[in-house]
Amino acid sequence: MTLTDREKILLPMMMSAFVTPFTGSALTLSLPDIGLAYGVSANELGWVLEIFLLASIVFLLPMGKMADRFGKRRIFLLGTTLFTLSSALCAVMPDMGFLLVARALQGLAASMMYATNMSIVALCFPTTQRGRALGWMVSMVYVGLACGPVLGGLLNYYAGWQSIFLSITLVSLACTCATLRYLHQEWREQEVTGVDGRGALLYGLAMIFAMFGLSELAELSWAWSLLLLGMVLLGAFLWHECRTKDPILPVFMLVENRVFSLSNLTAMIDYSATFAISFLLSIYLQSVLGLSSREAGLMMLIQPVIMALIAPTAGKLSDKYPPAKIAAFGMAVTALGILGLVAAVRLQSLWLVVPVVIVIGVGCAFFAAPNNNAIMGSVAKRHYSLATAMIGTVRLVGQVVSVAIVTMVLSLDWDSLTEMEELVYNIEISFIVFTVLCAIGVFPSWAARLKKGDGNVG
Repeated sequence: MTLTDREKILLPMMMSAFVTPFTGSALTLSLPDIGLAYGVSANELGWVLEIFLLASIVFLLPMGKMADRFGKRRIFLLGTTLFTLSSALCAVMPDMGFLLVARALQGLAASMMYATNMSIVALCFPTTQRGRALGWMVSMVYVGLACGPVLGGLLNYYAGWQSIFLSITLVSLACTCATLRYLHQEWREQEVTGVDGRGALLYGLAMIFAMFGLSELAELSWAWSLLLLGMVLLGAFLWHECRTKDPILPVFMLVENRVFSLSNLTAMIDYSATFAISFLLSIYLQSVLGLSSREAGLMMLIQPVIMALIAPTAGKLSDKYPPAKIAAFGMAVTALGILGLVAAVRLQSLWLVVPVVIVIGVGCAFFAAPNNNAIMGSVAKRHYSLATAMIGTVRLVGQVVSVAIVTMVLSLDWDSLTEMEELVYNIEISFIVFTVLCAIGVFPSWAARLKKGDGNVG
């Protein structure tokens, strides 16, 4: 069986969707060894993950505009090339400072891929097949998340943490080669003549202050002031975008395009409610139920595997039925699943965790690809890069919010409880907060249903 031209183009897009989440999840188990190699504290090690996330958020929207200006293929190819080089650099850096610089370059490269891969898929596939193609991309994200801890742990154990970066280098190099071989068309928007440097600067500063402040709320007393400054700068960015000729973010789309704005809002709520679940489960399974790291790891594989298996089918369904309705259904199922985790924690039942995690996996799978399809289908083709960049931005912001929620809740101190009782109670509170968030997210998702006269006009 030979690959069709569309499938050949989808191949490097799927590889890019795999390698970025794999990078983050694979490194988690190697952080202690990286700390020993460079002689740094646990707090400093956190920046190995955070600097990548922050750089990706800062550059995502500007890269979407750059893709319109200079071509989506060109920016995607530059991103895969830079990701290959920066991954190789991470394996040979002499100290922690240089490693963080290389990780920031990885984040920049990831933003180039985030801002273009989904828009290229949307341009290459007709609307009757777009959801299925996006489903395969979502599936590869979950495969990356599932494989990361397993393969990363094995590589770290047998070949050292540098081998993780070298394996990432090989995958991203293969993605670059596939791009050179299969992508020949350059997608550019002729009417885009500028990049809006002032808007990019305001956006970057706003994201740096807001995301850093949000992530450090539980640790630094002055983090609130950074978060507030970030929000003020974000307001200045939106004010500037309303008045500039060629904005990075056309604010009118957020106001006038109900499907686009509500679907992006729902995506941010979903990631805020689900991203930190695996972190909480890891603590709960090992510290409370007494499972080994190996047993806990196998339990935590269930959700991403279910998501990877179901996402293509969910995406295909969104080609036949209103994608926002399917996404709302997925969000509701996810809320029920997280509510089940509240019961599992309360009862301290291991056997209840398994079916509940399966339910969460089904819900997340039925949300992600259809919601992405709803967003891409709500805009004209000339805005595909913007839509792709927005999807990546709200996903990453949601991840930061999710971790911030967990950090703040776990820091709560209850004088009347023992240390273990306090941990269980705080995990339960976190899952209750996530349940409420998912339940709230059902409403904007359902309201984002495409009505006649809405959506893609180009």
